[in-house]
Amino acid sequence: MRIHSVLAVSLLLVSRPTLYAEDALPPFSWDRVPVYAHVGKASGDFTAKELDFLANHFDFITIEKGQASHKYGNTEDGFAVAAREIKKRNPDAKVLYYWNASLDTSTARWGYKAVKTLPADAYLKDREGNPVLRRKTVPNYDQRRPDVRDWWSDAAATAVREYGADGIFADAMGDPPRANLKTLNEQTQFDLRAARLAMMEETRRKIGPGKLIVYNGLMRENREKLLRVTDGAMIEHFGHFTNGSSKEQIAEAILAAQAAGRDGEIVLIKAWPGFSFREPEMMKKPRDELARLAKQRITFPLACYLVAAQTNCYFCYTWGYREKLGTFQWYPEFDKPLGPPKGDATRKGWTFQREFRHASVFVNLEMQTARIDWRR
Repeated sequence: MRIHSVLAVSLLLVSRPTLYAEDALPPFSWDRVPVYAHVGKASGDFTAKELDFLANHFDFITIEKGQASHKYGNTEDGFAVAAREIKKRNPDAKVLYYWNASLDTSTARWGYKAVKTLPADAYLKDREGNPVLRRKTVPNYDQRRPDVRDWWSDAAATAVREYGADGIFADAMGDPPRANLKTLNEQTQFDLRAARLAMMEETRRKIGPGKLIVYNGLMRENREKLLRVTDGAMIEHFGHFTNGSSKEQIAEAILAAQAAGRDGEIVLIKAWPGFSFREPEMMKKPRDELARLAKQRITFPLACYLVAAQTNCYFCYTWGYREKLGTFQWYPEFDKPLGPPKGDATRKGWTFQREFRHASVFVNLEMQTARIDWRR
C-alpha cells in the first residue's frame, strides 16, 4: 500500500503561521522556569488537592491515557472531568488529550470508548502476517489504511469538540522499535512514515486552527515534515535511557530544541532524575527516597534544558507519567527568579554556557556536571 507522493509533498506547503491561533498557546513567561505537566491517574479522578496543585503550578498539561479509567471504564470521561476541573481553577491552562498515534493502548488496560468503532483488522502485520506488537502485547495500528487514519483523527476531533481538550498530544510518532522494524520491509517503513504525516494533516483539518497538536518524537525521523503540520514536539528521553543519555545524544537534543524553538515551535523537554518507572528495583524504594534523589539530581537536567530553551519551550521533570511518579513534587529551583535569556548558549567542545537575567548556567556534557548560579 503506497501513500501517494503528492500528498506528502502537499504537507510541506502548509505555512507555519496558519497552524494555530495565538490564543491557542498557553501563557509563557521567563519569570520562572517554564514547566509542563504530563500525568494521569487510572484509579480515579484527581483529588481536589491534586487539581489545585496542577492548576496553581502549570499552565500547560497533558492528561495521560487511562485517566480515571478504573472509575469510568474509559479514558474520555475521566479526561473530561480532569480538564474541566483544572480550567475551573486556572482558566488560562491549556490541557492536551493523550492519544497514541501508533499503539492501541486499550489492549494494555488503558480503555477508550473510541476503540468500539476501530475498523476491523486495523493492526499492522509483519512479513509473515503476524501482528506487530510492542513489548509482545500492544498492537500497532496500520496507519497506511485511510479508514484507520480517519478513525484516529475523528477521535482526536471528538476529544476537542466534546471532552474539552485544547489539543492533542500524539504519542509514538516515530518508527516502531528496532525489534519491530526488522519484521517490516523498507517499503512498509516508508509508507508508514508518509501515513503518519497524512494522519496529522487530517487531524489538523478536523480540529481546526484554534487547537494544538504536539507530538512525541522530535528526535525521530520526519522531523521537518511533521513540524510543518503540528505545533511542536516532545523530546522524551532527554538525558536518560539508552537512546538519550550519552554526551552526543544530549548535545544533539539541545541543538534540536534550539532549532525548533527558533522556528516558533513548542518544545517539551522531558527530563529524568537518573531513574524511571521502567526500573522495577528502583520503583520498590519508598516514594520519599525517590523524591529526595530527584531533588538532589535536578541541576544537570535543568541546566541542559536552560541552555537549550527558546520561547514556548517547557521543562518536565518526573520519573514517570502517573500521579505517584513525580508530578506532584516541587523543587526550589522552580520558584527562583529566572528572567529572559541574554542570548543563546555558547558552546565550547562539550560545554555550554548561557546567561539569564537572574541566573548563569554552565553544563559539561562529557562529565555530566552542571552549575546554575542564581541571583536576584
